[in-house]
Amino acid sequence: VQLQASGGGLVQPGGSLRLSCAASSGIFSTYVMAWYRQVEGKQRELVARITSWGYALYADSVKGRFTISRDNAKNTMSLEMNSLKPEDTGVYYCNRIPPDRDSWGQGTLVTVSS
Repeated sequence: VQLQASGGGLVQPGGSLRLSCAASSGIFSTYVMAWYRQVEGKQRELVARITSWGYALYADSVKGRFTISRDNAKNTMSLEMNSLKPEDTGVYYCNRIPPDRDSWGQGTLVTVSS
């Protein structure tokens, strides 16, 4: 399945962004999906995950600030990011769990800076 993340940008600390992920295939609805984040020089980390029926889990670093959601009818997933911090800066990717190595795509860059 092809996945395209979008919605990144430059935001000041304390600001908000909403990322979107569009999937090319209807079988998206059967997957546990996730948002991953990669900071230059560091390993890619899992930020949030959501089951096909909407149960969500978050990394401790974003808990209470980020909200993951999905619309299986539209083959889309979102990540609402609030109270952004400079350490949230990175390239954000959407992929399933376990990740499909062919589905990483380009990701979308989020920069949190004043």
